[in-house]
Amino acid sequence: MAAPMELRCWAGGWGLPSVHPQSLTVMAYAKFSGAPLTVNTISSSWKAPKGDIPVLISEDSVVSQPAKILNFLRKRKYNADYELSAKQGADTLAYIALLEEKLLPALLHTFWIEAENYCSVTKPWFASRIAFPLSLYLPGKMSREALNRILLTKGGPPLYSLTEVEAQVYRDAKECLNLLSKRLGTSQFFFGDTPTTLDAFVFGFLAPVYKVCFPRVQLQEHLKQLPNLCRFCDDILTCYFRLSVSGHSPAGQDTADANLQKLTQLVNKESNLIEKMDDNLRKSPQHPPRKLTTLKLAAGGEETSALDRLSP
Repeated sequence: MAAPMELRCWAGGWGLPSVHPQSLTVMAYAKFSGAPLTVNTISSSWKAPKGDIPVLISEDSVVSQPAKILNFLRKRKYNADYELSAKQGADTLAYIALLEEKLLPALLHTFWIEAENYCSVTKPWFASRIAFPLSLYLPGKMSREALNRILLTKGGPPLYSLTEVEAQVYRDAKECLNLLSKRLGTSQFFFGDTPTTLDAFVFGFLAPVYKVCFPRVQLQEHLKQLPNLCRFCDDILTCYFRLSVSGHSPAGQDTADANLQKLTQLVNKESNLIEKMDDNLRKSPQHPPRKLTTLKLAAGGEETSALDRLSP
Protein backbone atom coordinates (compact mmCIF):
# COMPACT_ATOMS: atom_id res chain seq x y z
CA MET A 1 0.00 0.00 0.00
CA ALA A 2 1.37 3.40 -1.05
CA ALA A 3 2.30 5.85 1.69
CA PRO A 4 -0.26 8.67 2.13
CA MET A 5 0.73 11.95 0.51
CA GLU A 6 -0.46 15.37 1.64
CA LEU A 7 -0.26 18.52 -0.49
CA ARG A 8 -0.37 21.83 1.38
CA CYS A 9 -1.31 24.77 -0.80
CA TRP A 10 -3.27 28.00 -1.02
CA ALA A 11 -7.06 27.76 -1.22
CA GLY A 12 -9.20 28.20 -4.30
CA GLY A 13 -11.45 30.96 -5.54
CA TRP A 14 -13.14 32.26 -8.71
CA GLY A 15 -13.96 28.70 -9.76
CA LEU A 16 -10.38 27.45 -9.36
CA PRO A 17 -9.21 24.68 -6.98
CA SER A 18 -6.35 27.05 -6.04
CA VAL A 19 -5.53 30.60 -7.10
CA HIS A 20 -1.80 29.93 -6.69
CA PRO A 21 -0.08 29.01 -10.01
CA GLN A 22 2.47 26.63 -8.48
CA SER A 23 -0.19 24.89 -6.41
CA LEU A 24 -2.43 24.55 -9.47
CA THR A 25 0.45 23.00 -11.43
CA VAL A 26 1.01 20.27 -8.84
CA MET A 27 -2.72 19.64 -8.38
CA ALA A 28 -3.21 19.27 -12.14
CA TYR A 29 -0.24 16.91 -12.52
CA ALA A 30 -1.56 14.74 -9.67
CA LYS A 31 -4.90 14.49 -11.48
CA PHE A 32 -3.20 13.66 -14.79
CA SER A 33 -0.96 10.96 -13.28
CA GLY A 34 -3.47 9.51 -10.83
CA ALA A 35 -1.41 10.38 -7.75
CA PRO A 36 -3.61 10.06 -4.63
CA LEU A 37 -2.93 13.37 -2.92
CA THR A 38 -4.83 14.68 0.08
CA VAL A 39 -5.07 18.43 -0.47
CA ASN A 40 -5.07 20.68 2.59
CA THR A 41 -5.23 24.44 2.32
CA ILE A 42 -3.19 26.52 4.74
CA SER A 43 -3.63 29.98 6.17
CA SER A 44 -0.03 31.18 5.90
CA SER A 45 3.12 30.32 3.98
CA TRP A 46 4.93 30.43 7.33
CA LYS A 47 3.00 27.31 8.36
CA ALA A 48 4.64 25.36 5.54
CA PRO A 49 8.07 23.78 6.03
CA LYS A 50 10.75 26.22 4.83
CA GLY A 51 7.99 28.69 4.00
CA ASP A 52 7.55 27.25 0.48
CA ILE A 53 4.16 26.59 -1.10
CA PRO A 54 3.09 24.13 -2.36
CA VAL A 55 4.58 21.46 -0.10
CA LEU A 56 4.23 17.69 -0.47
CA ILE A 57 4.52 15.63 2.71
CA SER A 58 4.84 11.83 2.61
CA GLU A 59 6.12 9.82 5.58
CA ASP A 60 9.52 11.38 6.37
CA SER A 61 9.77 13.28 3.06
CA VAL A 62 9.01 16.98 2.72
CA VAL A 63 9.27 18.29 -0.85
CA SER A 64 8.66 21.83 -2.10
CA GLN A 65 8.78 23.54 -5.52
CA PRO A 66 6.65 22.13 -8.37
CA ALA A 67 9.52 20.57 -10.37
CA LYS A 68 10.82 18.69 -7.32
CA ILE A 69 7.33 17.56 -6.32
CA LEU A 70 6.65 16.24 -9.82
CA ASN A 71 9.95 14.35 -9.80
CA PHE A 72 9.03 12.89 -6.41
CA LEU A 73 5.71 11.65 -7.85
CA ARG A 74 7.40 10.18 -10.93
CA LYS A 75 9.77 8.16 -8.75
CA ARG A 76 6.69 6.64 -7.15
CA LYS A 77 5.36 5.59 -10.55
CA TYR A 78 2.91 8.47 -10.97
CA ASN A 79 4.19 9.55 -14.36
CA ALA A 80 2.11 11.57 -16.80
CA ASP A 81 4.98 11.64 -19.34
CA TYR A 82 5.70 7.95 -19.87
CA GLU A 83 4.47 8.03 -23.49
CA LEU A 84 6.56 11.07 -24.49
CA SER A 85 9.53 10.75 -26.83
CA ALA A 86 12.95 12.20 -26.01
CA LYS A 87 12.23 15.17 -28.28
CA GLN A 88 8.89 15.83 -26.60
CA GLY A 89 10.61 15.68 -23.23
CA ALA A 90 13.11 18.30 -24.42
CA ASP A 91 10.27 20.44 -25.77
CA THR A 92 8.58 20.23 -22.37
CA LEU A 93 11.64 21.63 -20.61
CA ALA A 94 11.97 24.41 -23.20
CA TYR A 95 8.35 25.51 -22.87
CA ILE A 96 8.47 25.44 -19.07
CA ALA A 97 11.54 27.68 -19.22
CA LEU A 98 9.62 29.98 -21.57
CA LEU A 99 6.70 30.17 -19.14
CA GLU A 100 8.95 31.07 -16.23
CA GLU A 101 10.91 33.64 -18.20
CA LYS A 102 8.13 35.31 -20.21
CA LEU A 103 4.78 34.69 -18.53
CA LEU A 104 5.53 34.44 -14.81
CA PRO A 105 6.72 38.08 -14.44
CA ALA A 106 3.47 39.35 -15.97
CA LEU A 107 1.45 37.04 -13.74
CA LEU A 108 3.27 38.36 -10.67
CA HIS A 109 2.75 41.93 -11.84
CA THR A 110 -0.96 41.40 -12.49
CA PHE A 111 -1.57 39.97 -9.03
CA TRP A 112 0.92 41.76 -6.81
CA ILE A 113 2.25 44.96 -8.42
CA GLU A 114 -0.62 46.48 -10.41
CA ALA A 115 -1.97 48.83 -7.73
CA GLU A 116 -5.69 48.58 -8.50
CA ASN A 117 -5.61 44.78 -8.76
CA TYR A 118 -3.56 44.43 -5.59
CA CYS A 119 -5.68 46.79 -3.48
CA SER A 120 -9.12 45.62 -4.61
CA VAL A 121 -8.55 41.89 -5.26
CA THR A 122 -5.24 40.30 -4.29
CA LYS A 123 -4.61 41.86 -0.89
CA PRO A 124 -8.17 41.48 0.43
CA TRP A 125 -8.43 37.89 -0.79
CA PHE A 126 -5.17 36.72 0.77
CA ALA A 127 -5.66 38.78 3.93
CA SER A 128 -9.06 37.20 4.49
CA ARG A 129 -7.43 33.76 4.42
CA ILE A 130 -4.49 34.51 6.70
CA ALA A 131 -4.78 34.50 10.47
CA PHE A 132 -4.50 37.84 12.28
CA PRO A 133 -2.03 39.54 12.79
CA LEU A 134 -0.13 37.98 9.85
CA SER A 135 -2.94 39.19 7.58
CA LEU A 136 -1.68 42.74 8.15
CA TYR A 137 1.87 41.92 7.08
CA LEU A 138 2.11 38.88 4.83
CA PRO A 139 0.33 40.23 1.67
CA GLY A 140 2.70 43.22 1.63
CA LYS A 141 5.69 40.92 2.05
CA MET A 142 4.49 38.78 -0.88
CA SER A 143 4.05 41.92 -3.00
CA ARG A 144 7.59 43.11 -2.26
CA GLU A 145 8.98 39.67 -3.09
CA ALA A 146 7.12 39.70 -6.41
CA LEU A 147 8.52 43.11 -7.32
CA ASN A 148 12.05 42.05 -6.38
CA ARG A 149 11.76 38.97 -8.58
CA ILE A 150 10.54 41.01 -11.55
CA LEU A 151 13.31 43.59 -11.18
CA LEU A 152 15.92 40.87 -10.75
CA THR A 153 15.02 39.25 -14.06
CA LYS A 154 13.78 42.25 -16.08
CA GLY A 155 15.24 45.37 -14.48
CA GLY A 156 18.68 45.48 -16.07
CA PRO A 157 19.84 47.74 -18.92
CA PRO A 158 18.40 49.02 -21.19
CA LEU A 159 15.25 49.05 -18.99
CA TYR A 160 15.95 51.52 -16.22
CA SER A 161 12.51 52.77 -15.17
CA LEU A 162 9.67 50.74 -13.67
CA THR A 163 7.36 51.88 -16.48
CA GLU A 164 9.75 50.46 -19.09
CA VAL A 165 10.03 47.22 -17.16
CA GLU A 166 6.24 46.88 -16.94
CA ALA A 167 5.82 47.47 -20.67
CA GLN A 168 8.44 44.84 -21.51
CA VAL A 169 6.93 42.35 -19.05
CA TYR A 170 3.55 42.50 -20.79
CA ARG A 171 5.05 42.41 -24.28
CA ASP A 172 6.92 39.24 -23.36
CA ALA A 173 3.83 37.68 -21.79
CA LYS A 174 1.64 38.36 -24.83
CA GLU A 175 4.31 36.92 -27.10
CA CYS A 176 4.44 33.82 -24.88
CA LEU A 177 0.66 33.41 -25.01
CA ASN A 178 0.71 33.68 -28.80
CA LEU A 179 3.39 30.98 -29.03
CA LEU A 180 1.44 28.68 -26.70
CA SER A 181 -1.74 29.20 -28.71
CA LYS A 182 0.07 28.40 -31.95
CA ARG A 183 1.70 25.29 -30.42
CA LEU A 184 -1.60 23.98 -29.03
CA GLY A 185 -3.53 24.60 -32.22
CA THR A 186 -6.70 22.49 -32.37
CA SER A 187 -5.34 19.71 -30.16
CA GLN A 188 -6.90 18.99 -26.80
CA PHE A 189 -3.50 18.96 -25.08
CA PHE A 190 0.01 19.98 -26.08
CA PHE A 191 1.13 16.47 -27.03
CA GLY A 192 -2.13 15.04 -28.31
CA ASP A 193 -5.04 13.53 -26.40
CA THR A 194 -3.28 12.88 -23.09
CA PRO A 195 -2.23 15.62 -20.62
CA THR A 196 1.40 15.75 -19.51
CA THR A 197 3.75 17.83 -17.37
CA LEU A 198 3.65 20.68 -19.89
CA ASP A 199 -0.15 20.81 -19.72
CA ALA A 200 0.03 20.98 -15.93
CA PHE A 201 2.43 23.93 -16.02
CA VAL A 202 0.51 25.80 -18.72
CA PHE A 203 -2.76 25.29 -16.85
CA GLY A 204 -1.20 26.45 -13.59
CA PHE A 205 0.02 29.67 -15.18
CA LEU A 206 -3.01 30.43 -17.37
CA ALA A 207 -5.99 29.53 -15.20
CA PRO A 208 -5.50 32.34 -12.62
CA VAL A 209 -5.10 34.93 -15.38
CA TYR A 210 -8.18 33.55 -17.11
CA LYS A 211 -10.51 33.23 -14.12
CA VAL A 212 -9.71 35.83 -11.46
CA CYS A 213 -11.88 38.97 -11.76
CA PHE A 214 -9.46 41.90 -11.87
CA PRO A 215 -10.31 45.56 -12.51
CA ARG A 216 -7.16 45.88 -14.67
CA VAL A 217 -7.26 43.06 -17.20
CA GLN A 218 -4.55 43.79 -19.75
CA LEU A 219 -3.16 40.24 -19.79
CA GLN A 220 -6.58 38.65 -19.30
CA GLU A 221 -8.00 40.46 -22.31
CA HIS A 222 -5.20 39.16 -24.51
CA LEU A 223 -5.68 35.61 -23.25
CA LYS A 224 -9.40 35.72 -23.98
CA GLN A 225 -8.58 36.59 -27.59
CA LEU A 226 -6.97 33.13 -27.86
CA PRO A 227 -9.99 30.80 -27.63
CA ASN A 228 -8.03 27.56 -27.81
CA LEU A 229 -6.13 28.44 -24.61
CA CYS A 230 -9.39 29.37 -22.86
CA ARG A 231 -10.97 26.10 -23.99
CA PHE A 232 -7.87 24.27 -22.73
CA CYS A 233 -8.37 25.71 -19.21
CA ASP A 234 -12.11 25.04 -19.23
CA ASP A 235 -11.63 21.42 -20.34
CA ILE A 236 -9.17 20.68 -17.52
CA LEU A 237 -11.43 22.27 -14.90
CA THR A 238 -14.42 20.30 -16.20
CA CYS A 239 -12.76 16.93 -16.78
CA TYR A 240 -10.21 16.72 -13.97
CA PHE A 241 -11.56 18.96 -11.21
CA ARG A 242 -15.27 18.43 -11.89
CA LEU A 243 -15.70 22.16 -12.26
CA SER A 244 -17.74 23.74 -15.01
CA VAL A 245 -16.75 27.01 -16.66
CA SER A 246 -18.85 28.79 -14.02
CA GLY A 247 -16.75 27.23 -11.26
CA HIS A 248 -19.27 24.75 -9.86
CA SER A 249 -19.35 20.96 -9.91
CA PRO A 250 -21.74 19.38 -12.46
CA ALA A 251 -25.30 20.35 -11.55
CA GLY A 252 -23.82 21.85 -8.39
CA GLN A 253 -24.34 18.48 -6.73
CA ASP A 254 -21.30 18.38 -4.48
CA THR A 255 -21.88 21.91 -3.22
CA ALA A 256 -25.60 21.37 -2.81
CA ASP A 257 -25.07 18.20 -0.80
CA ALA A 258 -22.54 19.86 1.48
CA ASN A 259 -24.73 22.94 2.00
CA LEU A 260 -27.79 20.80 2.65
CA GLN A 261 -25.95 18.78 5.26
CA LYS A 262 -24.71 21.94 7.01
CA LEU A 263 -28.19 23.48 6.88
CA THR A 264 -29.81 20.35 8.32
CA GLN A 265 -27.30 20.09 11.15
CA LEU A 266 -27.60 23.76 12.06
CA VAL A 267 -31.41 23.79 11.93
CA ASN A 268 -31.62 20.64 14.07
CA LYS A 269 -29.22 22.11 16.59
CA GLU A 270 -31.15 25.38 16.81
CA SER A 271 -34.48 23.54 17.02
CA ASN A 272 -33.31 21.31 19.86
CA LEU A 273 -31.90 24.30 21.72
CA ILE A 274 -35.11 26.31 21.38
CA GLU A 275 -37.27 23.38 22.46
CA LYS A 276 -35.10 22.89 25.53
CA MET A 277 -35.26 26.59 26.43
CA ASP A 278 -39.05 26.66 25.98
CA ASP A 279 -39.39 23.60 28.17
CA ASN A 280 -37.35 25.17 30.95
CA LEU A 281 -39.28 28.41 30.77
CA ARG A 282 -42.65 26.66 30.99
CA LYS A 283 -41.54 24.88 34.17
CA SER A 284 -40.49 28.14 35.81
CA PRO A 285 -43.31 29.93 37.73
CA GLN A 286 -41.31 33.18 37.87
CA HIS A 287 -40.77 33.31 34.13
CA PRO A 288 -43.80 32.40 32.03
CA PRO A 289 -43.12 31.07 28.53
CA ARG A 290 -42.44 33.65 25.88
CA LYS A 291 -41.88 33.47 22.15
CA LEU A 292 -38.30 32.97 21.07
CA THR A 293 -36.80 34.31 17.86
CA THR A 294 -35.23 31.67 15.64
CA LEU A 295 -31.73 32.36 14.34
CA LYS A 296 -31.91 33.35 10.69
CA LEU A 297 -29.67 31.50 8.26
CA ALA A 298 -27.89 32.65 5.12
CA ALA A 299 -28.89 31.22 1.75
CA GLY A 300 -25.95 28.80 1.77
CA GLY A 301 -27.13 27.29 5.04
CA GLU A 302 -24.47 28.92 7.18
CA GLU A 303 -24.45 31.69 9.74
CA THR A 304 -23.67 34.91 7.93
CA SER A 305 -20.90 36.04 10.23
CA ALA A 306 -18.14 33.56 10.88
CA LEU A 307 -18.14 31.02 8.06
CA ASP A 308 -17.48 33.37 5.17
CA ARG A 309 -13.73 33.24 5.66
CA LEU A 310 -11.29 30.35 5.36
CA SER A 311 -7.50 29.48 4.92
CA PRO A 312 -0.46 29.79 -0.65
